[in-house]
Amino acid sequence: MCPGSFDPVTNGHLDIIGRASRLFDEVIVGVLINQSKTGLFSEDERIDMLGEVTQGYDNVRVLTFRGLLVDFCRAQEAGVVVKGLRAVSDFDYELQMAQMNIGLAGVETLFMPTNPLYSFLSSSLVKEVAKWGGDVSPHVPDLVATRMRERLGPPPT
Repeated sequence: MCPGSFDPVTNGHLDIIGRASRLFDEVIVGVLINQSKTGLFSEDERIDMLGEVTQGYDNVRVLTFRGLLVDFCRAQEAGVVVKGLRAVSDFDYELQMAQMNIGLAGVETLFMPTNPLYSFLSSSLVKEVAKWGGDVSPHVPDLVATRMRERLGPPPT
């Protein structure tokens, strides 16, 4: 299970998904739907984009979930959560989540260090750069860059 909001999916996300797909027979990309947050892209748009950019992986499925990740893992019979770590600060938070997940449901967490090319990337940073007219094309799949330009339009003056 590779969970996240993926708003939008970045090349860093795809790196972790691709690496996980080589380690496991099946990888589920779990798109968290948080109705209290308004994202740049709707859940349907995120699912569509993820489906398109992961279509080269025969063993990757994209699904949405609400609520606790461990409940979704149980429902999908996924025993391992794969998380990419960009920095030590990521580890502090993710370790707490991993310990809670194993305590609640016996779901293990595999931490993967992020490829150094993507160690600074986050969806929030990509959105902020794009909002101000910066070129995010090196950091997201072409499809995502195009959809971000369409969504955000020209930068504010």
